[in-house]
Amino acid sequence: MIDEPAGVAYRIEDLAHHSGATVRTIRAYQDRGLLPRPERRGRANVYADTHLARLRQIADLLDRGYTLASIKELLEAWDAGRGLGGVLGLVAEVDGPWTDEEAVRISRAELDERFGGEPGDAAVAEAVELGVLERIPGQIPGQEDAFLVPSPQELAVAAELHQAGVPLPAISDQLRELRGQVEHIAARFLEFTTEHVFARCFGDHPPTDADAAEAAALVRRLRPLARQTVDAELARAMQRFAQQQLRRHLGVEQPRSGTEKSRTLALPATTMSLVEGLVGVEHAAEFIALAAEREARARAMDQLAANSNQGAEVDEPA
Repeated sequence: MIDEPAGVAYRIEDLAHHSGATVRTIRAYQDRGLLPRPERRGRANVYADTHLARLRQIADLLDRGYTLASIKELLEAWDAGRGLGGVLGLVAEVDGPWTDEEAVRISRAELDERFGGEPGDAAVAEAVELGVLERIPGQIPGQEDAFLVPSPQELAVAAELHQAGVPLPAISDQLRELRGQVEHIAARFLEFTTEHVFARCFGDHPPTDADAAEAAALVRRLRPLARQTVDAELARAMQRFAQQQLRRHLGVEQPRSGTEKSRTLALPATTMSLVEGLVGVEHAAEFIALAAEREARARAMDQLAANSNQGAEVDEPA
């Protein structure tokens, strides 16, 4: 909470110097209600250590991605005695790393060697766009000596696939497709956990300190569950389809009249969400197939009925 100025007294220029904010920014925060007005002493406006602490809080929340409007709500809750400790703990829990991997640095020469000397500037640019590589500030684009690798495992997989004969453009295309599907799974998992787990911690107003602390503890407990579930389901699916593919190639099992053949079809995301909401992700493909078959049968029956009616009209006596 903001108290009356005490201890060290700052002029606005001094406050700007110590906080890193500009004088103009400090005045803008005062106008928005984010920063209390200074104490008037004679002809001078005097700020205190509490103002400096508030500016640092604002800067920290801005760095975490909060808007000024949401920061104002949080600070009002703080001033009302509800505290920010739990909220900032929750933010730190969500913003923290969600993997045990540590980013590594790789030189352009090492990158070329791992990919057999093939990754030209276009391939590197695409890897940067996908986030597989990150440019290190201060280097001239096109003349980089090194890159940051956020996920060494992901780069290792790409290198293994390339050594196995998969072209780099195909690897990039596959990663884009996989990322879209994984992001859909992540969004669904978060919707599910928010509805059934986190709903009690959040309401129409900023959470209390205790609510936020409880939510942070839940994040710590639930964070690994999605990955464990995906790992298990991916292993199950890979085993199933690998067995089917092997049997087909060995001629042990032939596809049955097209029932096991599949084609990729792009459907609107809203359509898929509606279907998955009705029957679940695991039954979405089967539901769409059955719905299409039912529609095809219904149209065939309508056509047969129409043909029958036309024949009956022709056979009627004059």
